Amino acid sequence: MGRSRTTIENPGLISDFKEITKMRLAISVVFSSLAGYLLGVETVDIKTLILLAFGGYFMVGASNAYNQIIEKDLDALMERTKNRPIPAGRMSVNTAFAIATIFTILGIAILYSINKRTAMFGAISIFIYTCVYTPLKTKTPISVFVGAIPGAIPFMLGWVAATNNFGMEPGTLFALQFFWQFPHFWAIGWFLFEDYKRGGFFMLPTGKQDRGTAVQIIMYTIWTIIISIIPVFGFTGRLHLSVLAAVIVFICGLGMLYYAIQLFKKMTEKSAKELMLSSVTYITLVQIIYVIDKFIS
Repeated sequence: MGRSRTTIENPGLISDFKEITKMRLAISVVFSSLAGYLLGVETVDIKTLILLAFGGYFMVGASNAYNQIIEKDLDALMERTKNRPIPAGRMSVNTAFAIATIFTILGIAILYSINKRTAMFGAISIFIYTCVYTPLKTKTPISVFVGAIPGAIPFMLGWVAATNNFGMEPGTLFALQFFWQFPHFWAIGWFLFEDYKRGGFFMLPTGKQDRGTAVQIIMYTIWTIIISIIPVFGFTGRLHLSVLAAVIVFICGLGMLYYAIQLFKKMTEKSAKELMLSSVTYITLVQIIYVIDKFIS
């Protein structure tokens, strides 16, 4: 017990770098981008795939570093974030800003080397996350709606990287990941409610762990499920989904909906955590099913 505590309180330089860029989150975002690319491309180009992975990682890493600079004083108030590199005093703001700036330049430059539209959406994502979403988090629950925009860009970004075009297909991918984020983040906001409260963040739509929030979580889960099967009906351009894949995606969605309903019934932090985990499983499976279905159907 004592040894793990020391590890937590005194992470090394690599751990701090992972923390300031939120490496695990960044990797999940890169996964979304690569899935979008595989859906959009006709012939897979390994070089573009690698560039997209690195460009996407730098883009997310920059946003997270800027976010932690802006929220350093609030992070110090919360159990979940007080040991981050800046509030814990292990990294200066100048160092974090240098990392964020280098990542921004590298990210946009790498995405620009793929095509201009990809770089543009990458830049928009960093701007909205840093300059709009982050300041709004302590002011209004509407921040979650704003934050869902950069959060939904990666899946779409992959398609744009593959095609250099924005239309119905990437728009559908954007909508899917946009609506998915509400049950996902509201579940997090629910089970971390007290911790967020200490930092002055009110992430839930009603500002409370109440039936109103639970109902909205169910509604947005249903919207997510509906959007996820839209490609089976054939009016999303080149984005297709076979009937079998649509059924599997729908069943995955029902799994997430089950946990959303459980949260409504139980109103507990445990059920919120279960919903959060099921939402991560859902979006990962959906992206994998979409890609597999494209290549085998």
